[in-house]
Amino acid sequence: MAQRVLIVDDHVAFAEAVAIAVDAHADLECVGATPNVDEALRLTEARAPDVVLMDVYLPGVDGIEGTRRIKASNPETRVLILTGHTELDILTQAATAGASGFLPKESSLQEVIDAIRVPVDDKIVVESSTLAALIERLRDTERASAKHARDSARLTRRELEVLGHMREGLDPQAIALQLGISVHTCRGHVKSLLLKLGAHSQLEAVVIAAREGLLADLSS
Repeated sequence: MAQRVLIVDDHVAFAEAVAIAVDAHADLECVGATPNVDEALRLTEARAPDVVLMDVYLPGVDGIEGTRRIKASNPETRVLILTGHTELDILTQAATAGASGFLPKESSLQEVIDAIRVPVDDKIVVESSTLAALIERLRDTERASAKHARDSARLTRRELEVLGHMREGLDPQAIALQLGISVHTCRGHVKSLLLKLGAHSQLEAVVIAAREGLLADLSS
């Protein structure tokens, strides 16, 4: 079954180019392109996209709030922030809102297609250098809260090891290889981490963990 893709971008030519590229692949289907969040929410409810490509700067409601609203009503929908703006504050806000990854607009169409095809929770779609900088920003500006201190105590040693590799942007297959465990077992640890941290994606889990001090004692 083809993955359904919704494009939310007010640059019409760009959105049309991505839509054409998506529809050129048998395993993908563009279910709409819209320049604003209100229409994106309507299309999300009507057509249930698997993936939403979301610009940040949109007329009216911005893409960060749009991401938050889509994830609130459709938590299984994966949102990729597709933008020409890579300021860490924006990336942090988007990740906290539930974005699964970031793609610069200068990405090739093939890179966009590859990101869309990544299975949910299988990979953090973001350059490792950007991820590292984002984590450092969170470490510098946030402190762990008492509420999540008890969550960190619930993480097993193995889950902390998996979390450390997630911080590096590794997918479950690569993490399983590093730890000498099966991919099935590794996926179980990832799902457990997402549940305990209240995250919808690996990226959001890493952001939450960094913000709340859970990565402080992990080796680099």
